[in-house]
Amino acid sequence: MHDLTHRAPLFRFVLSPVALVVWTLLQATSLGAQEVSAAADEAPLSLKSSLQLDEQISPASRSALPTFIIGDRLYGRPDLETVVEGDAVLRRGDMVIKADRLEYYQPDDLAKALGNVHINRAGNVYEGSLLELKLDTFEGFFNEPRYYFLNNDAHGEADRVDFIDDKRAVIRNATYTTCRRLPGPSWMPDWILRASTIRMDNEEDVGTAQGALLSFKGVPLLPIPYITFPLSDRRKSGFMPPTLGLDNVNGAEVSVPYYWNIAPNRDATFTPSVMSKRGVNLASEFRYLEADYAGQMRLDLMPSDQLRDRNRWGLSYAHQGTLKNRLTDNGLALNLNLNRVSDDNYWRDFSRTGASLTQRLLANDASLSWTNGYFASSVRMLKWQTLQDPAAPIAQPYDLAPQLTTRYARSTANGIDYSVVADYSRFQADSLLSAQPNANGQRAYSLLQVSRPWMAPAGFITPKLQLHVSNYQLDAPLANGANSASRVVPTFSLDSGLVFERDASYFGRAFRQTLEPRAFYVNTPYRDQSLLPVYDTGANDFNFATIYTENAFVGNDRISDSNLLTLGVTTRLLDPDTGAEAARFGVAQRLRFKDQNVTLPGGVPVVDRISDVLLGASVNWNPKWAFDSTVQFNPKTEQSVRATIGARYSPGNYRVVSAAYRYQRDLSEQLDVGWQWPVNDLWGDRGQELGAGRGQGEGRWYSVGRLNYSLNERKLVDSVIGFEYDAGCWLGRVVLERLQTSTSSATQRIMFQLEFVGFTRLGVNPLKTLKENIPNYQYLREQTSAPSRFSNYD
Repeated sequence: MHDLTHRAPLFRFVLSPVALVVWTLLQATSLGAQEVSAAADEAPLSLKSSLQLDEQISPASRSALPTFIIGDRLYGRPDLETVVEGDAVLRRGDMVIKADRLEYYQPDDLAKALGNVHINRAGNVYEGSLLELKLDTFEGFFNEPRYYFLNNDAHGEADRVDFIDDKRAVIRNATYTTCRRLPGPSWMPDWILRASTIRMDNEEDVGTAQGALLSFKGVPLLPIPYITFPLSDRRKSGFMPPTLGLDNVNGAEVSVPYYWNIAPNRDATFTPSVMSKRGVNLASEFRYLEADYAGQMRLDLMPSDQLRDRNRWGLSYAHQGTLKNRLTDNGLALNLNLNRVSDDNYWRDFSRTGASLTQRLLANDASLSWTNGYFASSVRMLKWQTLQDPAAPIAQPYDLAPQLTTRYARSTANGIDYSVVADYSRFQADSLLSAQPNANGQRAYSLLQVSRPWMAPAGFITPKLQLHVSNYQLDAPLANGANSASRVVPTFSLDSGLVFERDASYFGRAFRQTLEPRAFYVNTPYRDQSLLPVYDTGANDFNFATIYTENAFVGNDRISDSNLLTLGVTTRLLDPDTGAEAARFGVAQRLRFKDQNVTLPGGVPVVDRISDVLLGASVNWNPKWAFDSTVQFNPKTEQSVRATIGARYSPGNYRVVSAAYRYQRDLSEQLDVGWQWPVNDLWGDRGQELGAGRGQGEGRWYSVGRLNYSLNERKLVDSVIGFEYDAGCWLGRVVLERLQTSTSSATQRIMFQLEFVGFTRLGVNPLKTLKENIPNYQYLREQTSAPSRFSNYD
């Protein structure tokens, strides 16, 4: 073999590394020293974007980028070849090649690297003994490489890598894992995928393995003839990992979801499941998102359910959109919320299908709304499906068929606000199932309102006049024999408040403290409404949001007669620098000057001159602690009527404990506790989170759960409890769940999952259950942004 250095090239030169870099920079620039001086005289220097700092470099820009070469010795022939020996480095854009010896053939744009070859392409690294690569097209091969992928922190080894282009590669006889590589020849990752061929497609962010075997802790776990896996969090079509489940209703359950990425703004998921106690269930979900509309549809089909010996199905559909037209200001807003199931037991037997289908009152609601200047109008259709339980029947609510509403509101130049609301509704219900037999009919309702607010930094005062006008046309006669009824009720209210401020200091901390007294007076004369049907009206809950309102009822079938004064005071502690609220304390009470005679059917007049006292406190002293409570106290009996007290402690990521106590005299008393906490903290091991920098066998245990305990019944109502283990490159979860479906029955299931980080998940996914049940629960793996190529730039 002849030494290339003994050949007689057209020219030969040897430069030091520093001199070579200087020479390359001078050749790469097209602006001479005189041009630079002239440009500086013409305009001041300004910052400009650099293509070299872009995360992705376009092909057009890449071809125009200069090539930088550095090494101990450099020689070659102009426009033909360049040879670098000794610590050779070639840089172009987001690519770096290092080797003991580097040859570059300019006519073919071909680089050959020998000995300790290291190539970094946009953060993806390959290392080995021999590389041949066309720089512009990134076409070539690498023998016996070790590789590392930036997006999912995965790495492995292979006999050969064939680079198809800058986005695609084929890896032969390869291994793949996301376990952090540790020093030592005998190191073996906790999990590893071995495959005869792995195809990497960075354009689609998909990896494909053929003839693969997945091993965990040295034990062959799953032979896989063919599998695709994500290279990032980007969506892709394909079969998702099968899930396994076990509960007392379905028995053993196996599901194989298929995800179809139809378009960037559309997708669908098909999930066939086999349940040992019930049969086959076919679930599907379709989602879409457009500029003017969005929606989601879910359909569940179970032919021949062995539990009920019948076909079962459930459908839910939600749509929100805008229909463009020239007659309205912003088009027509269309909202659909449809929910239907096959039978009355669906809510009990499919308790985890989705919140919209696991309730006993299923709304099928369609509305069309629009604005036109000062007018806001809508048309609505609402039909209920009521799921009955013979042991606990419920009354069927009234359907709206239809409801027409329009509102006109304006403010004058002198500060007067006035509005008019007109509403026409047709109410229908099955007379045998509704709470009011033979009460179907139609109602025309209008509300005229005028107010004049005076607002100032030190307080406010708002007098208001209202006039409620209603007319009923009924299908069946009322108790007095009439088929129609009318009602006109005026209301006057006066709302006022003051705001005082002072600088204060508590527990060594400075605050801006406020004192905000408020007085609200309302006067509504009595009108007999006992004959009127009740379609959409109920009693307002007694809380801080409703105590300062004119009507004791929500809805338009009852307007309470009132002559009362509500007094309250609130004090807040504010951070003087940021305005953040650190604490709030409030108290409010009503003083009634005459009895309230208007009631709902079966109700009794309110004769108490002094109402219960509302006490509220909310404290967010620092980001770790939060406290909130509301107490309704009866001053006559000197006992609390209702109370809700909650607290949360969260000193850091993946550490949260919350507790709530809810009490309603003579009805219920419950204690609710939820948590997510590292078990290692219990014995003082407060090491790094999420396996970052931790070796194998140094993972962290987390306890997760939520317990809802009824003190009256002395039993758990709903409960979720489990453990999570984070080993850095894999996660393990075991969760037990119990849901109360009736006073005498409950659904119980066990969920277990093994997640190979950056690759796949096996088992039943409990993450949705944990997120819905545990306040402030955090996923152990939640990537908020893609890693930058500059985080692995050498």
